[in-house]
Amino acid sequence: MTLFFHEMKKNRLSLLIWSVVIAFMLCVSVMIYPEMEGQMAEMSDMFADMGSFTAAFGMDKLNFGEFMGYFGIECGNVLGLGGALFAALAGISALAKEEKDRTAEFLLSHPVSRIKITLQKLLSVFCQIVLLNLVVVCTAVLCITVIDVEVEIGKIVLIFLSYLLLQLEIGMITFGISAFLKGNGLGIGLGLAMLLYFANIISNLTEEAKFLKYITPFGYADSAQIISDNSLKWEYLATGLAIGAVSLIIGFYKYSKKDIS
Repeated sequence: MTLFFHEMKKNRLSLLIWSVVIAFMLCVSVMIYPEMEGQMAEMSDMFADMGSFTAAFGMDKLNFGEFMGYFGIECGNVLGLGGALFAALAGISALAKEEKDRTAEFLLSHPVSRIKITLQKLLSVFCQIVLLNLVVVCTAVLCITVIDVEVEIGKIVLIFLSYLLLQLEIGMITFGISAFLKGNGLGIGLGLAMLLYFANIISNLTEEAKFLKYITPFGYADSAQIISDNSLKWEYLATGLAIGAVSLIIGFYKYSKKDIS
């Protein structure tokens, strides 16, 4: 596990910055709720009259006058998109950076198989994602306790679980892509995360695009749907995790056969 701990140490600053920024933004969003509570009902009515824009972000299913509705949108914007970008960056750089930084020859000269190298790097990506979510969840729970509002624990748990699974899926997909890259893939990782985010928005706009829910992890990590239905969309989740698993298998195979330059 030497490589695992090396990866964690090397990426600790990035993990710290992303964790602090996302936790801080979510903390601010929660803490200002008491000041905005009186205006939330009016905002909910206003958004209800905005047609396609309301449906695109799932605001037609939520009541802003209640904390759960407010939290669902804010958590989706902060942890959903922010966490997805972090997972994409962590995954896309995991393997590709060895060739980019000219460290592949040193790494592969050690008596460790490529499969073990790949596995330890993958575990590092997963661990970073889990740690980020732990920091954010603890911060959110503390802030909710401070402002003393009533919450539905089951729905809160499902929301955080869905975003954790979303980030793990994006991490798996970008990790698989990383095996094919020889240089900096940050643009690819960020671009993919944003593409999946907007794919979910498009799927909310028209029935003809509902099939995109099976492709994007934002299809099952949808706070509005979770709060209104009190459950995840298991068919979307199963498809998403299958896509992530296939990406990993392809990535492992590619890296085990890859001609490292």
